Amino acid sequence: MTIDKQALRERYSPKPAPECYICGAEMTIQHMSAGRITYGCTGATYDDKGRHYAEGRSIADDHYEQSRVTVVDVSDPDVLALLDELEAAEKRITELEAREILLPERSSMLHRTDFHEDYHTVMAYKVSDVIATIRAAGIRIKGE
Repeated sequence: MTIDKQALRERYSPKPAPECYICGAEMTIQHMSAGRITYGCTGATYDDKGRHYAEGRSIADDHYEQSRVTVVDVSDPDVLALLDELEAAEKRITELEAREILLPERSSMLHRTDFHEDYHTVMAYKVSDVIATIRAAGIRIKGE
């Protein structure tokens, strides 16, 4: 199963405040409840001296009433955190799978002559050399 992480990230990320379809100003949150956000264009600006309304505007005027829009907020920070963890785990797996070690030279071990000729000499690794090579690659050996 393939997960479209980008689609999930877009779906569960917070959405920016919409622009007023009447004047193009960024709307502000007027009400939030049960995953629903109501935005409205108040025409207000804020500075050190407080709130000021644009020319010809007042609180709850017709422009405000006509601009109001309610959207469903499906953003979920837990989903985004899980996606971050998943991506970090996938990256770590890729790093681990890319690691390689070069095994030491094998040495020959002679066996009894009454074995079939193909098995008179067997090439094998010296255990201590293999363990040293694995440790040098940063891989822990279970049981140590």
